[in-house]
This record gives sequence, structure tokens and C-alpha cells, in this order.
Amino acid sequence: MQPDLVTPPELVPVLDELRALEPLFHRGHDAERIAAPTFWETGASGQRYSREFVLDVLRDRAAHPAPDDWQTGDFHLAAAGAGHYLLTYTLHQPGRTTRRLTVWRRNGDGWQAIYHQGTVVA
Repeated sequence: MQPDLVTPPELVPVLDELRALEPLFHRGHDAERIAAPTFWETGASGQRYSREFVLDVLRDRAAHPAPDDWQTGDFHLAAAGAGHYLLTYTLHQPGRTTRRLTVWRRNGDGWQAIYHQGTVVA
């Protein structure tokens, strides 16, 4: 049974801000600024990736955009400490669906992602 995830009403404005950033992050736009210096990722394969590797992949995506057939939905946000938030959502790509989690931190310059993970939905 899947839990009924509901973003607390007071976090809906934050959810709206972060929801707008995620598709940009997938396509590589503004990734240098968005990915914190300590950013890392666990991919859907279970492999760990460094910030540098992820930025290289995102630069390639920005240079060779995929068709607009990546769809996101089921967004949920939870507070994770002072200025930190866990954003979860589902990403539908041709041939696979993944559940995604990004840890976001708000600082004086805006938002930065500090961790990202994808898990394939069987």
C-alpha cells in the first residue's frame, strides 16, 4: 500500500519554487549554480556520481536536448531542517519510470541541490 503523501499547506509556496527548478535541472540549464559544491547523486542504477560527472551529463543534455517527452508528477515536499527540504516526485521517460528525491538547501543566493537520487519503478 502506498502512503498518501500530502505536502503541508505552509510548504506549498516552497514546493512551487522547487517544482519549477527540477525540469531545468534535468535538462542541464543553470546546473552549475543549482548544484552545490558538495552535490552528489545516486543514480537509478545504484551507482554514485560526483558533481563533476553529473554536470558533464547535464551539459551534454543542454547541448543535445531530448524530445519533450519527460513528464514529472506526484510532487511532495517535506522540511528536513533549517533551510533544507526533501522534494520527491515521479519522472516518466520513454521506457522507464523513476521515483526521484532531491535534497534542496535555501541560501542567500537562492536554491541549491545537495543530493539527488533516482529509483526505478518496477
